[in-house]
Amino acid sequence: MLVDDQNLIRQGFGYILGLQSDMQLVGEAGNGGDAVKLAEELHPDVILMDVQMPFMNGIEATRRIMERQTGVKIVILTTFDDQDYVLEGIRAGAVGYLLKDAEANDMIEAIRSAHRGEAIYRTKLASGALQEAITSAPPLAPANAQTLKLLEPLTEREQEILQELAYGLRNEQIAAKLFITEGTVKSHVHRILQKFGCEDRTKVVVMALRGGLVK
Repeated sequence: MLVDDQNLIRQGFGYILGLQSDMQLVGEAGNGGDAVKLAEELHPDVILMDVQMPFMNGIEATRRIMERQTGVKIVILTTFDDQDYVLEGIRAGAVGYLLKDAEANDMIEAIRSAHRGEAIYRTKLASGALQEAITSAPPLAPANAQTLKLLEPLTEREQEILQELAYGLRNEQIAAKLFITEGTVKSHVHRILQKFGCEDRTKVVVMALRGGLVK
């Protein structure tokens, strides 16, 4: 499903989606309020969601849709590379953040990746905004944090490494910062992924931020 208040944007993206043999555009909405209603009727697999729209913005629409349909994958689609949008999009339940000036192939691959359950913050600007948002954001108050059900509780060291992953550090950088070997970091990261029940490092960071496990 495609949500954007500009007809030309919807027509352009709709044309691109129509060329894909594995995709079907099931509906369009021009504002957040209509998006919430339409999503409830159509139950789409993936929604491309604009941010700035009349009547209800895309962040609020994402939040309301996710309250009703936790299985849908929402990718924030916007002109603005704004860290607040990234952070609020994550907390609202979006799995991705894509800029409108991305290449068509990037958009198509983002939809496929979102459908597979992967987190999509892979454009250069958007990934940088994600890291900045995580670094600068205050932690969620416990009352507002979403409950994360890990397969096992994180150890103190795993929590420490998870925070460094959230800051965007690579394994070798974490090893140097914590004065441990890179192999040890890899082992801890592997265990963290297992406890979160996923194989995507970015998705783990998104889940941890959404659940208030990292600041």
